[in-house]
Amino acid sequence: MSWQSNNGRGRRPGNGAPPELEELFRHGQERFKRMVPGGGSKRGPVVFAAVALLALAAWTAYYTVPSDSVAVIQRFGKYLKEVPPGLHFKFPFGIDVASIVPVKRQLKQEFGFATPGAQDPYQTSRDGRLETEMVTGDLNAALVEWVVQYRVADPVKFLFEVRRPRSTLRHVSESVMREVVGDRTVDEVITIGRQEIENEGLVKMQELATKYEMGISIDQVQLKNINPPGPVQESFNEVNQAQQEKEKLINEARRDYNKVIPLAEGEKDQRIREADGYRLKRINEAEGDASRFNALFEEYEKAPEVTRRRIYIETMQEVLPGLRSKIIVDEQTQGILPLLNLDAQKGEQP
Repeated sequence: MSWQSNNGRGRRPGNGAPPELEELFRHGQERFKRMVPGGGSKRGPVVFAAVALLALAAWTAYYTVPSDSVAVIQRFGKYLKEVPPGLHFKFPFGIDVASIVPVKRQLKQEFGFATPGAQDPYQTSRDGRLETEMVTGDLNAALVEWVVQYRVADPVKFLFEVRRPRSTLRHVSESVMREVVGDRTVDEVITIGRQEIENEGLVKMQELATKYEMGISIDQVQLKNINPPGPVQESFNEVNQAQQEKEKLINEARRDYNKVIPLAEGEKDQRIREADGYRLKRINEAEGDASRFNALFEEYEKAPEVTRRRIYIETMQEVLPGLRSKIIVDEQTQGILPLLNLDAQKGEQP
């Protein structure tokens, strides 16, 4: 079969038309024979195979390790050594096998949701809803979404101790979260117990990863969305709203309590201090009066008449300065007669 021109007439090779496939193959074979010594003999295919084998060996003899990874070398399937980042060489044809393990990169696994564009097949699950459906300690249902961030701490254990360490880690994480969530009420899971769940889940996951010798270090466990199942979502929102209203009223009552009670306590302490002061005052006055009376009684026993007159004079000295008008009468006066108005003589009204 030859290439045809627009007018239907055939063209010979060499006139600018495409050559036939057989001619192309023949020309290529002749050029290869000229390039390879002894190419025209029967050893040509052997030499061609040797060249192809050398090319394959050169292609499989070197490898590059990224900066955030190490390479674990196996020779005939047996562990040989770890290789740092950079360009390295190994025995070709599968004698040495280099497994690249990221040890400086933080990996993560998502439960209940998926980040768009994730390339790690173990980062998300195929059926996230099943792994998020959990039962709390008070026999309520909850949909829990969380993230586990981890690193490869031991590449050898990561590759050889567990067959599928990342899949095993997903099962370990799900088991631990079901245990931790099952020990708490639904209110604790959704509201105040999130931090405790994260901390306890991290500790238990790390314990199991160490027990199974997975070569994994758990960096963080973070809870995302926690919601009740769809059929009870509306009722749960109403209960949650009532709970928030209850907390609001409690906080307002505590605020009023903290405002009124300290004021009342202060007034109480003030009244107590005033009463104590008045009590001490009265006690001191009574003790002073008793001491003065005793001293006066001793003097009275020594000179009754003198003491009586002295008491009378002292009393009059205290009383008379407070009187504005004074009327002095004799003991023998039978009635009060109009007396001379001395104030009128001084220009004052009676």
